[in-house]
Amino acid sequence: MTHKILLAAGATLLLSCAAAGAADWSDTSISWRYGTRFAEPFNPEHIKKHIFALTHASGYKYGSNFFNVDLLQSDETDPASLTQDEGAQEAYVVYRHTLDIGALRGSEMRYGPVKGVGLTFGFDWNTKNDVGYNSRKRMLVAGPTLMWDVPGFLNTSVLVLRESNAPSGAFPPISNVNGRYRFDTHAALALNWALPVAERVSFEGYGLFIGAKGRDEVGNGTGAETNVDMALMYDASAHFGQPKNRVRLGLEYQFWNNKFGNTRATTGGRGQRASTPMVRAEYHF
Repeated sequence: MTHKILLAAGATLLLSCAAAGAADWSDTSISWRYGTRFAEPFNPEHIKKHIFALTHASGYKYGSNFFNVDLLQSDETDPASLTQDEGAQEAYVVYRHTLDIGALRGSEMRYGPVKGVGLTFGFDWNTKNDVGYNSRKRMLVAGPTLMWDVPGFLNTSVLVLRESNAPSGAFPPISNVNGRYRFDTHAALALNWALPVAERVSFEGYGLFIGAKGRDEVGNGTGAETNVDMALMYDASAHFGQPKNRVRLGLEYQFWNNKFGNTRATTGGRGQRASTPMVRAEYHF
C-alpha cells in the first residue's frame, strides 16, 4: 500500500514539474490538514485523519490544469485489517483540465457575469487498504464549465461521471464481489472557488452535488451525494520572513452526505454523513 501511495505522489510531482515548465503561471504546494470527526460508510465511529497533499494548478494560453494527490492516514477506528490496530491508508488523486473555448477560437466568450466558457475533463483515482471495502475507484469526468467574473475565481461545471470500483473487503457481501463493477453513468454539478476576503485572507473550496449512480456492487440503490469542502485561509508568510502566499494557515470544514452514494437506508445511519472541522497548513513553492 505504501509503495502505491509513493508511486502516486511521485507521478503527480513529475506531472507538476512538466506542467509548470509549459505554463504562463503555476502554483505548487504541499499541505497538511487534520480532523477528528471523519466518517466512513458502515462505520459508526468518528475517525481521526491526517491528510498530506501535493497540489498543482497552472494556466496556459488555452486553459488550465489542476491536480491533487491526498495521502490519508486514519486512526485505529478505521482499521487497515482484522489482524492489526494500525489505521487505514489511502491515496486519492484528482486531475482536471479545462479548455478555454474563447481562447481556442480567438475571441472572448463573455455573457453578463460570465467571463468565459470552457470544457473540463479529467479523472479520479484512489486506492485504500481498509478492512471493510478496500476501494479501487476509477472515474472519468467531462462537461462544460462557466468561468465567472469575480475577484479571484469561481468556476461551475456540469459533469458526466463514469465510475467503477473493484472492492475486496473482509466481510460479505463485499467479500463476494468479483472483478470491477461499473456504476450507471451519472451527472454532477461542481463548484470551485477562491475569493479574497481581506488583504491576507481568502475563502476557498469546492462543492460537488452528485446524482445517484444506480445500484452498487451488491445491489443496493445509491443516493444523491453532497460534498462541500471550504476553508478560510490566512497568508502568514510575512511572519516567517517569506514572500507573499508562501505560508498559509487556516480553518477548514467539510460536509459530506451520502458518502460515495451510500444512504441512511443502506448503512443503518452509520457513517454515510460526516461534518468535519479541520486545521490546515500549506507551503507554496
